[in-house]
Amino acid sequence: MKILLTGSNGQLGHDFKKIFNQKNIKYIATDYKELDITNDEDLKEFFQENEGITHIINCAAYNDVDKAETDKKVWLLNAEAPKKLSEVSKEIGAVFVTYSTDFVFDGEKSSPYVEDDRTNGISEYGKSKAQGEKDVLETYDKSFVIRTSWVFGIANNNFNKQVINWSKSRDKLNIVDDQVSVPTYSADLAEFSWKLIQTERFGLYHITNDGIASKYDQAKYVLEKIGWKGTLGKAKTDDFNLPAKRPAYSKLNSSKVENLLGEKIPAWQSGVDRFLEEMKKNGEL
Repeated sequence: MKILLTGSNGQLGHDFKKIFNQKNIKYIATDYKELDITNDEDLKEFFQENEGITHIINCAAYNDVDKAETDKKVWLLNAEAPKKLSEVSKEIGAVFVTYSTDFVFDGEKSSPYVEDDRTNGISEYGKSKAQGEKDVLETYDKSFVIRTSWVFGIANNNFNKQVINWSKSRDKLNIVDDQVSVPTYSADLAEFSWKLIQTERFGLYHITNDGIASKYDQAKYVLEKIGWKGTLGKAKTDDFNLPAKRPAYSKLNSSKVENLLGEKIPAWQSGVDRFLEEMKKNGEL
């Protein structure tokens, strides 16, 4: 087994590296400096120089939802690059894994989204991710497309870290309560992805932590855990005049993967607890 891990400096890439190091699995970790997955020449050269790759796990993505409204690069990274990587995987006979998002849905549903619900992204980010999913699944039958939501991890900036930073300089915070989904700890996402990959039951899956939360609920939980003494107020998404629309309700149902693995994914609160422990260990809290 030899794995190519793209986007390896991000939250999910970081946690995959931890798993592979613990299990002594051979891998090549790249980020855009080592391999530009949007560039055909770069890809061709890379695979000529690195033979015997059995799995390509693509953790690279364009995640700046607001900037994506005007930056065409979002389509290169979220739609075209996964398609190219799936074509390469097919050529070399490697298993392909890539990630998508709850933002492929419009948020009009009132019960958790399942894998075969119709996508209808309401932002360029959501639309580009939906296109990437479709192209990968149509291109190569040995692919996993894994949708997740509201990812947080130690290796990068995320909503939890933002809230903690805001709390250091403010005694009043207003957080939106009209965006509802599931916060997902990247360490759990990596672990359950790796278990799923080994089943070789290819296709589209949802992997998130268990439970449901608004951004307000998530912030409240984090702030209580760190003992913040300020006042937390509720706000609405429209108060912030953001360029990109967000789905109001985008909770994903993960029971397909849980039934396959015979294992429940931990609650999001447990993920936050372990994330805060990690921050403490790193001296970030």
